[in-house]
This record gives sequence, C-alpha cells and structure tokens, in this order.
Amino acid sequence: MPTEILMPALSPTMEEGTLAKWHVKEGDTVSSGDVMAEIETDKATMEFEAVDEGVIGKIIVPEGTEGVKVNDVIAVLLEEGENADDIGTVSAKSDSGSSNAAPAEASDKTAPAKGDGRGETDATPAPAATKGADGNRIFATPLARRIAADKGLDLADIKGSGPHGRIIKADVESAQPGAKPAKADTPGAKSEAPAAAMAAGPSTDVVLKTYEGRPFEEVKLDGMRKTIAARLTEAKQSVPHFYLRRDIQLDALMKFRSQLNKQLEPRGVKLSVNDFIIKACALALQQVPEANAVWAGDRTLQFEKSDVAVAVAIEGGLFTPVLKDADMKSLSALSAEMKDLATRARDRKLAPHEYQGGSFAISNLGMFGIDNFDAIINPPHAAILAVGAGVKKPIVGDDGELTVGIVMSVTLSVDHRVIDGALGANLLQAIKDNLENPMTMLA
Repeated sequence: MPTEILMPALSPTMEEGTLAKWHVKEGDTVSSGDVMAEIETDKATMEFEAVDEGVIGKIIVPEGTEGVKVNDVIAVLLEEGENADDIGTVSAKSDSGSSNAAPAEASDKTAPAKGDGRGETDATPAPAATKGADGNRIFATPLARRIAADKGLDLADIKGSGPHGRIIKADVESAQPGAKPAKADTPGAKSEAPAAAMAAGPSTDVVLKTYEGRPFEEVKLDGMRKTIAARLTEAKQSVPHFYLRRDIQLDALMKFRSQLNKQLEPRGVKLSVNDFIIKACALALQQVPEANAVWAGDRTLQFEKSDVAVAVAIEGGLFTPVLKDADMKSLSALSAEMKDLATRARDRKLAPHEYQGGSFAISNLGMFGIDNFDAIINPPHAAILAVGAGVKKPIVGDDGELTVGIVMSVTLSVDHRVIDGALGANLLQAIKDNLENPMTMLA
C-alpha cells in the first residue's frame, strides 16, 4: 500500500511547523537521502529528506502552509508496483490532533504511523510500537513490520536507523535471521534546547486598528516570538536570578589584539573583542569548575568541557549557537567558528545540535552602544554574561595617578540554585583576570 509521509519532529521541542517549500512535485522519483522539502520550526528552517525510494504520488499539504502538526500527513509516496489509483482519499490530520492544513475527507484505509515523518497505509494498520520480550517498546513502520513478518525476523533483533531509532524498510531488508542489534550507548543527561535559540522571520500579519482615536498596528506573533515570550517568562519567574557586576579594563587586550591581527592578516583572520570574551569565559569555567554546571531538578550536572552559547541577533529575534569545547580551541579557531555559526544563524540554517546544550551564555550588546544591562538566564544554563561597550573612562592607577583607559562593564546573571554568591564572584573574577591579562589565554 502507498506510504504516508508525515510531518517530522525536527527538534525535541517541535510540535508544529510551516511547510515552507517543496523540492519535489507529484510524479517525481525520490531516493533515500533526497531533499524533499524545507520545514520552518520556531527555531530554524531545515531540510527534510526522504527515508525510502519511490514516486511522489500526492502532495497533501501545499507549501507555505503554517501550523502543520508533527505526524500530520503531508504527502504520499508510491513504491514499485503502486500507482495513483492506490492512494484513495488521504487526510492531512494525524491522530494527535487537527492541523491548519486543509484536510480531505478521512479514509478508513489510512492510519498514519507516529514519530518519524513517514508511515504506510494498510487495510488493517499495525500499531506504531510493539513490545519485545524484555517489555521494552519497539518502534517500527508498518511496512517494516510486514517485511519482517514475511522474512521471519524478530524486530527485537533489528537496530533501527530511522529517526529516534525507528526501524524502517531498509533495516529489515538488510537484516539476517538471528542477527542481534548493537548495544545502544547508555544515554546521558540531555538538556532542553535553549529557549532563546530561535530562528526568525518578521511577524507579517499586521492589522491596522484604532484605540481611543489613535491608530496602531496589531502584529500577530510568529512561533519564535511566542516561544521567546513563554520560555523567558518562565525563566524569569522560576529561576532565582542574582546579579554580579564588574568593570574590566581592556587596554592590554586591545593592544594585544592589534598585534595578533597584524600577524594573522596574511591568513585572512581578524580577531574581535568578542572572540577574546568567549575564550576568557570558557577558560574561567575550567578555572572555577564548580560553576560549569546546570540545574537538573533534584541535582546539578557538572561538565568537564566548556560549551559556551553566544547570542546572535537576527531579524525578529535571536539565536544562541553553542561553541563546543571552547576552552580547547585557539582564538583563531573560535573566531572562524563563531563567524560561520552567526552567518548560518541569520540564514536560519543551523542544525538543532548547534544551538542546544551548554552551561553558560554570552550576550554582547556593547557593539550596539549599550553601556550595561542585565540578561535573563536561558535554562538550562546556570549563568549568562551581559557585555557592555568598552568606553574611555578615568582610571586611578596602583600608584595613585589618574589616567584614561578603556573600561567595559559586564553583569553576570546567576542561577542561585547552582551558583552561590562567592562562587559566582570567583567565576567573574576569573573572567576579568583572563581579559585583563590576555596573553595568559594562549598558555
């Protein structure tokens, strides 16, 4: 029977999305790995690839449709020997709820599978999951279960290669009777995707109205703005914030940066002050390891490596891509990686793993002329450094002489459940020391 292609869950928090663009049309032949569509979530625009080969028999959800729920039927795939007459009437609705897509009348012969963006129709559809001998649930597509039954294979012996480990057609076709799956790694603690790691396009639904004789525009919130509003409201209400403020003198850093950039100019590398801030924070998390942690309900999780998130402003919102193992990377490597992540963030091309995780974040509004501000912690992070502009100010030297220097004001917002006052002060002191003695960051 024809295969139903379902709206996939492209991130752990995705519930619905916009089918932005189809890269195929009815009658096109696709193979496993071919890009079929672009799907917009509240965080990014991502490519959706085919799992199996076949012919696009029918497109159910037209491109540009918003609010398509995960597991809604978006298209129908015909496999070898099938034709359009086998499709019947297919509804865009899933068992999980209605979609904003305009559905056709539901057919008794269609029942979408759940969880991986595809399913098969059958007169008597099998459930989305069965249980193995050990009682654990086994997820497989209906077509995979039928082939396994025909070949006499036990699904418990097959390792799935589909999304979230689901067993698909290719897995059972390549499996041999009696084969045992590789033992899965023990899952570690996973953090929820950062709430402020959002993709953006401007909110376009604008309605002109008047209020007490004054005209105003009513702007419909897009998915990004709704998520930012919900998650940061929750963060501000549920996370016990406190704030630590320091002034950091940048004269030595600016001089050192200028020297390095002259040496790096033949390689086309130009370091920014933000690159030094990222490195300084990453090293500080190693120097004060107790602060390199997140809140996990009834315990804290302390990390070995420094994964630092950096806020990137984009049209209509922001992303927080994460630089993994930032303490281990050179300034030039951090600079190149940050430029790449920022560019792809603005193009909404980041993959979920590139903006999830980390224990610490940086928000730099100094480049916009802001002297100082207080940033909201983005769970599960335990702290965020708000960076202001470097400005010339009078400074009293150690010898009592009055001079003029470049001073940058920073504010560390801290989750008191994870980091106490003294520990937070130690972390901020380490950041300050690293920035005021930049050559030590190369040691």
